[in-house]
Amino acid sequence: MMAALKRVLILWLPGLAILLAGLQRAFVTGQTDPWDWAWPALAVMAPMGLWLARRGWPLLAWTMGGVASALLFCGIAAGRWPDPVAAIGLVVVALSAVVGGALVRPVSPLNAKRMAGGVALLALAALLAWRGPAQPIQPATARPALAVITALPLFWDQQGRADAAIVTVLRTRFTVQPIDDARQLDSSPARLLLLAQPRAMPPEALVAVDRWVRSGGRAVVLADPLLRWPSDLPMGDRRRAPATSLLEPLLDHWGFAFDRIEDGERRWFLPDGTLLTLSGVQMSSGSNMVQRKRIGRGEVVLLGDADLIDDRLWLADPARPLDPRLWSADTPARVTHWLGATTPGDRRWMREGSDVVAALRWAILAGIGWAILGALLLRRAGPGRSMRTKKVYPEGEAPKSG
Repeated sequence: MMAALKRVLILWLPGLAILLAGLQRAFVTGQTDPWDWAWPALAVMAPMGLWLARRGWPLLAWTMGGVASALLFCGIAAGRWPDPVAAIGLVVVALSAVVGGALVRPVSPLNAKRMAGGVALLALAALLAWRGPAQPIQPATARPALAVITALPLFWDQQGRADAAIVTVLRTRFTVQPIDDARQLDSSPARLLLLAQPRAMPPEALVAVDRWVRSGGRAVVLADPLLRWPSDLPMGDRRRAPATSLLEPLLDHWGFAFDRIEDGERRWFLPDGTLLTLSGVQMSSGSNMVQRKRIGRGEVVLLGDADLIDDRLWLADPARPLDPRLWSADTPARVTHWLGATTPGDRRWMREGSDVVAALRWAILAGIGWAILGALLLRRAGPGRSMRTKKVYPEGEAPKSG
């Protein structure tokens, strides 16, 4: 009984350790990226290979089922299959680690080729775990001009000039040009505009924006009815962004309308699986969060929320905005998409809390079931029975009965 329990624990605990270690990063961002489990798989499977090599390859191979628990968690928590490339990458990392660990185990006589092969596999696993995941975003070669009109602190903070995290990402795809007066659009080469919660604009400035769009410009408008962007500036300070959108005359002229406000902060999934974290968003009569219209020869994309570009709602580490693995929402990618550019990566996200609980439960149960099945099928793989030999008696001596 104890031997069977030992086999079950040997097969179950590595997978459980990998699953729990990877969850630490996954819970920080909310992403279900199999690469988050790559380093835990390497750290667990290499020692397992070193330890279990003498017990035989069947038992060693069965421990590979541990990474399946992580992949099962990713699939159930996100409600869609994990990215195939990332899933295969995780399996390759675990397989290379366990086989590499087994090959570097000292044996007699010492086999240099065997040791070299093990070291090479461990190096391959480490290289994949390091370079396999999505890498920080690199600047594009061609970057069209993007004009930005806003009262939000996107280009300055309390200490002076400083780009907000969203601007850091936008600069990799566009040549960003802050504009104070919309009438400067007429002389600007920009055919793209981000109009995000601006201050009150005189009629001449609203006319200039309308004229610029109708002549072929594309504008992304963020008009927030309940801005919650934190600020240390006192109420009434002209440097504060307006608490509510002041663009109603222009939006009414273009034919946009809202019928209600979804109060509170919430995670919002678009039909393609993209995740946005919103705060006090205005909705149209058709329950559409994003509205699009052709205006003359141009186009306007309207979203009734500006808080979504605050890095507190989409970035887990403010010091690394260019690393998509540290995003907690797809906000930079979606804003970039609305402006006509793209960013690499297809991120999958944990859905509701109940989905995460169910995913964790099924991942643990699947790991236990796999371990029990392996213990039953591989019960003869232990050294106690595999090393037994038939006893040879001296000539003329018979075995004692009883």
